[in-house]
Amino acid sequence: MFSIFTKIKERVEAFLNEKNFFTDCLNKIEEKTGIRKRYLAAGAVSVTGAYLLFGYGASLLCNLIGFVYPAYFSIKAIESPGKEDDTQWLTYWVIYGFFSIGEFFSDIFLYWFPFYYICKCLFLLWCMAPVSWNGSQILYRHAVRPFFLKHEVKVDGMVNDLSGKAMSAAENVTREVLQTLVRNRTIGPAMPEAKQLPSSTPTEPTVD
Repeated sequence: MFSIFTKIKERVEAFLNEKNFFTDCLNKIEEKTGIRKRYLAAGAVSVTGAYLLFGYGASLLCNLIGFVYPAYFSIKAIESPGKEDDTQWLTYWVIYGFFSIGEFFSDIFLYWFPFYYICKCLFLLWCMAPVSWNGSQILYRHAVRPFFLKHEVKVDGMVNDLSGKAMSAAENVTREVLQTLVRNRTIGPAMPEAKQLPSSTPTEPTVD
């Protein structure tokens, strides 16, 4: 257990020494206040946790934590020459997608759970944690991957069938639109009939 906390501490220290927007803000605050940035970061984490427990708009803050940080490091992983970090963050997004789908159907019940957003935030932090017991890796290996390998053929068949139907429907719609455009252009709009104007030549009076 002690080694786990040591790894987390080392990772936090490495993150605080990196060059990014968050650390730049901490450095500026450290220069003005004289408070070390590790304490500033700990204070920010404490305030965030308290806000997730009691604050208004905790859902938005929780979603930002689960999206902004992984999105930032996903971009860095794409731009880096190695592929190991790509796999790490791809795995996270797979778990994040499954979790979001499950949350969509159960949100009406989980919304009333007192500590739901702090638990959700801790779950997402566990899934992105830079440790060997990373949540996304564990869930992928023990849940998603076995299910996918077992039903891969059926899933591929369903995807191909849906793709074929979607393409067929798109082709039918496109064909109908083109036929309508061609037909309207060929026939053209119906010209209104010209009204008969009264004759300007006066009529001669009849003689009895």
